[in-house]
Amino acid sequence: MNIPRSRRRAAARALLAAAVVVAAGACGGADAGSGDGVSGTIKVDGSSTVAPLSTAAAQLFQQHNPGVRITVGTSGTGGGFEKFCNGETDIADASRQITAEEQAHCAEKGVTYEELRIANDGLAVVVSKDNDFADCLTVEQLRRIWEPGSRIDNWNQVDPAFPDVKLELFGPGTDSGTFDYFTQAVNGKEGRSRTDYSPSEDDNVTVQGVSGSKGGMGYFGLSYYEENRDKLRLLEIDGGNGCVAPTQTTVQNGTYRPLSRPLLIYPSAAALDRREVEEFVEYYVDNNADIARAAQFVPLSPGQEAELRQDLTRLRQEHTA
Repeated sequence: MNIPRSRRRAAARALLAAAVVVAAGACGGADAGSGDGVSGTIKVDGSSTVAPLSTAAAQLFQQHNPGVRITVGTSGTGGGFEKFCNGETDIADASRQITAEEQAHCAEKGVTYEELRIANDGLAVVVSKDNDFADCLTVEQLRRIWEPGSRIDNWNQVDPAFPDVKLELFGPGTDSGTFDYFTQAVNGKEGRSRTDYSPSEDDNVTVQGVSGSKGGMGYFGLSYYEENRDKLRLLEIDGGNGCVAPTQTTVQNGTYRPLSRPLLIYPSAAALDRREVEEFVEYYVDNNADIARAAQFVPLSPGQEAELRQDLTRLRQEHTA
């Protein structure tokens, strides 16, 4: 399985946690597959943010189904949908919903699917540990910092109460679903961003950049902040109703606005005709909470889990129609 560079450390811990989950569930829990000879290959591709979830799910599933080979690629959400709609993969990982243009591409190719919300994530806006003056930013302040053509390059331009400290910006590259989501949420249009920042597909580079600069700021998935909380400070965000920090509760209930998001998989209805894909997707859904925790994401709320099972039922109906 291909583990994305930006998540190697997180994925390594996820797989260790997955082994613990398998051991704990060996005497009970959800069925992990028949174990009676199911085999085949399953191709998953898409978001590097969602990849650790699919990697952990694959590792767990393969413990009971060693004859199934699951590859998890990281072409980015957009690249993953392109492959998916071309029929090159069985499941698309996505950190945003499929666009109208991508839906049309799938329809043109005759690919039907269902959107399954498998976990939650919040985008963390982080600063250096040496930044002792910023605790909360409004969405408007974030927009003024990150909008195209922004000339803000000092913290005292963000807020006159802040000191004269050079602002240095770090973040994901333009192929990232995290970039797509942040720019849509903050700047009102996907891909709309200033370009004079330090981009990288490797979140470790963002961590190093922000932590090494008193005036540094960056953003990435909440789970990656949890991995690096000893090096960074987390900012609260005021989405209009006061300052809110990203936590499991605020991400699940959406009060961490506008930077909480669903993490999604899109299985194709045709792929479910293959037993190995059907059993893997069912396993993914049945064990979504354990998988989310193993990959250090926020599990679904009870209401979200009920909706997930309804969506899976609808997908089954589509592929048997």
